[in-house]
Amino acid sequence: FGYKPSKIEADFAMSSVNPNASGILLEEFLSIVRKKKEVRLHWNEIRHIFTAFDRHYRGYLTLEDFKTAFKQVAPKLSERTVLDVFREVDQDSDGLVSFRDFEYAMNYGQNEA
Repeated sequence: FGYKPSKIEADFAMSSVNPNASGILLEEFLSIVRKKKEVRLHWNEIRHIFTAFDRHYRGYLTLEDFKTAFKQVAPKLSERTVLDVFREVDQDSDGLVSFRDFEYAMNYGQNEA
C-alpha cells in the first residue's frame, strides 16, 4: 500500500483485533487501512493549505503570509482578527508559524481516527 507502519502503529492497530483469534479478518484489515488512509489524506490536505499560505516556500508562515491569505479567502475579516488567529497558531510566539504549529491548529478539537 506504499506505507510501512512503525511497530507502535502496528501494535495499536492490532489492539483492536480479537486477541483470541488466530488471525485478522479481511474486513478488520480493510477498516484499519481505511482509517490510516483517511488520516493521511487529511494530513495531505493540511500540507496543501500550508503550502498555499507559504507563497515564498520558506517552510514557515509570517504574519504577512497570514494577512495575504486571509485577504483572499476572507476579505471582510478584520486585521485584528487575523492577528489574533496568527498569535493563537504561533505556538512558541517566535513570530513564525511552522507546519507543526499549523497542523496542530488545524487538528485542534477534532477526534483522531
